[in-house]
Amino acid sequence: MNVPLDILGAGAFGTALAITYASAGHPVTLWGRGDMAALEATRENRRHLPGSRLPDTVRVTGDLAALDADIAIIALPTQSLAGFFAGQGVGAGTLVSTAKGIDVASGRRPTEILADALSGRRLAQLTGPSFAADIARGLPTALTLACADEAAGEALQHDLSTPALRLYRSTDVIGAELGGALKNVIAVAAGAVIGAELGESARAALIARGFAEMRRIAVAAGARDATLSGLSGLGDLVLTCGSEKSRNFRAGVALARAEPLSPGDTIEGLHTARQLASRSDLDKPIADSVAALADGRSDLRTILDDLLSRPLKQE
Repeated sequence: MNVPLDILGAGAFGTALAITYASAGHPVTLWGRGDMAALEATRENRRHLPGSRLPDTVRVTGDLAALDADIAIIALPTQSLAGFFAGQGVGAGTLVSTAKGIDVASGRRPTEILADALSGRRLAQLTGPSFAADIARGLPTALTLACADEAAGEALQHDLSTPALRLYRSTDVIGAELGGALKNVIAVAAGAVIGAELGESARAALIARGFAEMRRIAVAAGARDATLSGLSGLGDLVLTCGSEKSRNFRAGVALARAEPLSPGDTIEGLHTARQLASRSDLDKPIADSVAALADGRSDLRTILDDLLSRPLKQE
């Protein structure tokens, strides 16, 4: 029997997960902030995921008290997690985060925030190369499910996999979370390369050196290097550095062209870059450059000159 699921967050990704799990036969409750009456009536998230219909079996609510499943998927932005759970909680025994970022105020990863706010819960991270629109359409997608408890992770893997959504299990939660967070920074930089018309060769070089930077930062934080070569690192990096469907990529294009960012978009790569820029113990030239460009502390020409004048070295 398919297990009941609560999904917190009615943005694009939360809505897409509600569609795919309900279509696979799971009883699903989708919670969102504010008035959810329009979504309940139209069964279409016209703001975040237009054109994709919620199955009639999805229960839509704005009341946290209506959530009663043992597994809660937390589809909220990283920067919202600490504030959201500071004043309220959920009753689920297992929390699965889908956030991809590092809290700019504290430097904590999503599961660290959840562990601090809601003690005694089983925690996991669901991450990897995925666009909400693809998941909602039922297109084949593979993700990493990271859980420090191997037995709990294996059970979740079976509970949360569907015919179209294939989950690969890992116990390296740090690596899986940092892969998802750091690739956003590189995606902003890749977008800036394309926005500045520096060419595909420059983008390829940026992705390769960005991947090396991701691995360096993650391993320093205690991640396993091999995790970054999987879906949650390299896989997600390839997806978001090569498609305008990526909000972080689009943000990089806009920054390079001195255009305003899309209102309402959550650009986790900028928050993560700013958090990393505050640290002096890491070698992270790309993250530092993204933060400087986003905050207006440098321009693209100066950043490019600085990167190209770095000392030559062995790869």
